[in-house]
Amino acid sequence: MEEEKEKKTTTKKRTTTKKTTSKKKTTTTKKKTTSSTAKKTATKKTTTTKKTTTRKTTSRKAPVKKEKVVTTEPLQVFDFKAKEEPKVEKIVKEEKKEYVTKSSNSLLYIFLSIVAFLVLIFVYNLLYGSGKSPDLKNDVSRINLPYEEAVVENYNLSLVMVGDCLIHGAIYDDVKRSTGKYDFHPLVEYYKDIISKYDLAFYNQESLLGGTELGLSSYPRFNSPKEVGDAFLDLGFNLVSLANNHSLDKGEKGILSSLDYWKSKEGIMTAGSYSSFEDRDKDVIMEKNGIIYALLSYTTTTNGLRVPEGKEYLVNVYSDLQAKKDVERLRGKVDLLMVAMHWGEEYTHTPTAEEERIANYLASLGVDIVIGHHPHVIQPVDFIGKTMVIYSLGNFVASQYGVEKLTGLVMSVEVNKKIENGVSTITLTNPTASLSYVYSVKDSYRHSYKMYPYEKLNDKLLDGYKTYYYKFMDIVTKRNKNIFYKTI
Repeated sequence: MEEEKEKKTTTKKRTTTKKTTSKKKTTTTKKKTTSSTAKKTATKKTTTTKKTTTRKTTSRKAPVKKEKVVTTEPLQVFDFKAKEEPKVEKIVKEEKKEYVTKSSNSLLYIFLSIVAFLVLIFVYNLLYGSGKSPDLKNDVSRINLPYEEAVVENYNLSLVMVGDCLIHGAIYDDVKRSTGKYDFHPLVEYYKDIISKYDLAFYNQESLLGGTELGLSSYPRFNSPKEVGDAFLDLGFNLVSLANNHSLDKGEKGILSSLDYWKSKEGIMTAGSYSSFEDRDKDVIMEKNGIIYALLSYTTTTNGLRVPEGKEYLVNVYSDLQAKKDVERLRGKVDLLMVAMHWGEEYTHTPTAEEERIANYLASLGVDIVIGHHPHVIQPVDFIGKTMVIYSLGNFVASQYGVEKLTGLVMSVEVNKKIENGVSTITLTNPTASLSYVYSVKDSYRHSYKMYPYEKLNDKLLDGYKTYYYKFMDIVTKRNKNIFYKTI
């Protein structure tokens, strides 16, 4: 019984010693973080504590001195606490004082930061007003940077141009024999898929479409069936020049009859022949694919036929003064301005001095495209500055003799419109040339007329057609090698 009591007493003492040692180590750790002086004190006390703990462990293991351990150990713990308590209290007070100082500094820093922030807001409001954040996108002047993005819009259309439609008697007689009526669709059927793919398509209606009621006629004073116009419109042509040397072949009556026909067709722009001065001076403007366009047309000759006095509107005879007046009236209203010119010398592949002069003058006025016809053969294509000049497209449909008079230029170009920050510019790209050929069978008379693209020809239809093709393309590109054409 006494031995069990002694064991319990010994176990209780060991537990007390461990708790005391743990408390002392905790106190020592706090002292290390407080100050250098506290660190030194803590170090000494830790050493003392470790020694005391060792002694306690040794005296408990000796069985002879068990009673001494019971009487001395509580005294040692009590004496240690009694000595150390005032020092710990002093250290805690010093830590509180240091903590208060640090807290005061932190509060001061926060206060100064708030003041600085309020000052920044005040200055900001002075600069931009109303306390609203600036719209950097719209207020680029304040930061002197080109932040706003440019607004760009792009539009484009395709344009194709062919030359003279001069319907000789051999053609309309052949059409009547083969179809039983004046149906010209079979004559031009190979061009249906070609012309219809373009947004705008131009041709020169050289022979007057006065109709059968005025009596059909051929060279030298033409009058053709109105059904010619039907076939060409069905192909996709929507720009028609009416000013040429045959405009007055049937006088005023013939012109008015022709105009009645054209006015009955919607979406077709004609130019060069009018029924009044009011009509001539009217702005005829259309739009396609976002591009606004207009067409003017003039002729330099009427084959010696005089325009009735006071009725100069019937056909536009060219003068620099009239051209300037018309161009200036339209230039600011349209994106694309085209001028059809019936000029030059017949059957020559070289532009005349008059053609050159007029072309340069129209270019100086700001015309975009000059479309030349009348020579009945092909002449070069060139650019004068930004102005495209086709000196002669040659014949598209005709019944003349010689391959050069039966070959026509089919000229296309892409028209591009760019609007950037409200400023509009027009550029012409991809100028491309191809050739057409009027085929017929030559027996005792000519018949079986048919229009062929050169790409569809063979040596049976036209012997040596490839040689002719490259010969004529050399003429087309003589002045400008940037004109494209296909290899056949």
